[in-house]
Amino acid sequence: MVATSQPLAAQAGLSILQAGGNAVDAAIATAAALTVVEPTSNGIGGDAFALVWHGGQLHGLNASGGAPAALSLDALPGGQMPVHGWLPVTVPGAVRGWADLHQRFGRLPFEQLLAPAIRYARDGYPLSPVLARYWARAVQIYQARGLPIMEEWFRTFAPPGFTPRPGAVWASEGHARTLEQIAASAGAVFYEGELAAQIDRHARDTGGLLRAEDLAAHRSEWVQPISADYRGHRVWEIPPNGQGITALIALGILEGLELPDERDSVRGLHLQIEAIKLAFRDAHTHVADPRHVEVPTERLLSAAHFDELRGQIGEAALDPATRAPSQGGTVYLAAADGEGGMVSMIQSNYMGFGSGVVVPGTGIGLHNRGHNFNLEPEHPNALAPGKRPYHTIIPGFLTRQDGVPVGPFGVMGGFMQPQGHVQVILNTLRYGMNPQEALDAPRWQWLDGRRVEVEYGLGAHLSRELAGLGHTLSVQLEAGSFGRGQIIWRDPDTGVLAGGTESRADGLVAAY
Repeated sequence: MVATSQPLAAQAGLSILQAGGNAVDAAIATAAALTVVEPTSNGIGGDAFALVWHGGQLHGLNASGGAPAALSLDALPGGQMPVHGWLPVTVPGAVRGWADLHQRFGRLPFEQLLAPAIRYARDGYPLSPVLARYWARAVQIYQARGLPIMEEWFRTFAPPGFTPRPGAVWASEGHARTLEQIAASAGAVFYEGELAAQIDRHARDTGGLLRAEDLAAHRSEWVQPISADYRGHRVWEIPPNGQGITALIALGILEGLELPDERDSVRGLHLQIEAIKLAFRDAHTHVADPRHVEVPTERLLSAAHFDELRGQIGEAALDPATRAPSQGGTVYLAAADGEGGMVSMIQSNYMGFGSGVVVPGTGIGLHNRGHNFNLEPEHPNALAPGKRPYHTIIPGFLTRQDGVPVGPFGVMGGFMQPQGHVQVILNTLRYGMNPQEALDAPRWQWLDGRRVEVEYGLGAHLSRELAGLGHTLSVQLEAGSFGRGQIIWRDPDTGVLAGGTESRADGLVAAY
C-alpha cells in the first residue's frame, strides 16, 4: 500500500511494489514522482526525513542540509532573513536521502525507482484540482514579488501558453534530464558532479552563497528516533533539528489529563490547544541542530517535565509568549510492503515552491529552509555556517508499547504538522477512529498568543464556547491551512493494511 497527496505518485510507488520492490523502494519512487507531480510543495532541491520499519526495528534518517559556509548573520542585509531569493537557501538533502535509503534498504535498481518520475516529467501530466489552485497562487505571489532571480522559475513552472488550472498539462524536459542523471549516479551527480557544478555556477552568477564545496560536504545522518507513550502505544518522531518533539511533548501532557469521552467537547479541545502551546514554547526555545548545540531532548520528554507543564494548564486560555508559527508547504507519503516493511517519509521545498530560485535548464527549484533560523546570536537555533535550521517537516510512526509496529502517519503543512500529529493520534487512540475518519475530522490550529483557527466543520457552538474560555477564534472556510495527511495501519493479528488519505488534497491510497 502507498498513500500520498497525488494519485500519480501513489501509483508510481505501487508499480514498484508490484515489480517486486519493498516499501523503501516504493517510498523512493513516490518521493521522486512527487517532485514532478506536486512541485507546489516539494522538489529536487529540498530536504527529507524518513522513519523506516525494517528488520524488526525503527530507523530514522535526517536528510536535511545546513547553511552554506559563507552564510552568517553578518551576511544578512539589515539583519533580516528574506523568504525568497538566495539567502534562505540551505544545502538540499532530499536526493542524498533517497540514495542513502536505497543503499541501506533498497532491493530494486535505483534507476528503476526513478523511471516513473522521469516519464511524467518528460511526457507531462494533467494538474489535479488542489494542485492547480496552489500553483496559480504561487504564480500570483511570484509575479507580485517581481524578483529578477525568479525569471527561471517562470520559464520552468509558468512558461508561455501554460495556465495552472485543473486538467492543464505540464512537462519539464530539464527536470527529466536531471532525474536521469540522479538515477544513473545514485544521486552523486547532485553533490559532486555536473549538477553540483551547475548549482555553483548559477549561485556565483546571480549573487548566491551556495557553493559546490557545500554540496560535496553534505551527508545524511542516521538518527535514533524519539518517542512518547500514549494510551498503550508509543508515538515516534525524528529528533531535533526537527520539530517532532513538539507533538511528543503535547501527547505527554495529555496522557496525564482526563479527556472527555466526546471528541468534540469544549474541555477536550481546550486541553489539547493548551498542551500544544506549551509544547511549541519548548520547541521554539530549544530545538536546533544538535551537532552545534546541546538540545535537552531527554529532559523535555521526561515525566517530571510533563507534570510541570500539565500544572500550567488552567481553565482559561494562556498566552505562551513564544513566536508565531509561519506557513509551509510539504508532501508526505506512507508505504508498506507485504513482508512487514513500512516507511514514513516527508520532503519539502517549504512555503510552496521554496525560494523561487531555479537552476537554469535543470528543473531544480531550491528550498528556503534558512528562513527558519533564529537571528538572535545567542539563541540555540541562531544562524551559523554549516548549521541545520529548526525544521518543520516531521514523519510519524506508531507502535504498541510492546514494540509491535502499527504503522506510518504524517500531516504536512509547516507548523501545523505537530498539531496535526496530535489530533490524528487522539482521533485514533482516544476516539477509536479508522484512518480515514481520523484524517477527515475537523481540525483546529493554534496560530499565536491566544489566537486559534478552526475549520468550519467544527461547529459554531464549540467556537463560541472556546471563545468563552479566552481563546480568540477565527473560522477558516478553506481547508488548505490545516495540513494534509496520510495513514497506513497494519493489523498486528492479520497483517491486513488499512489506509487513509487526506480529503483536503488530491490524494490516493493505492493498494493491491
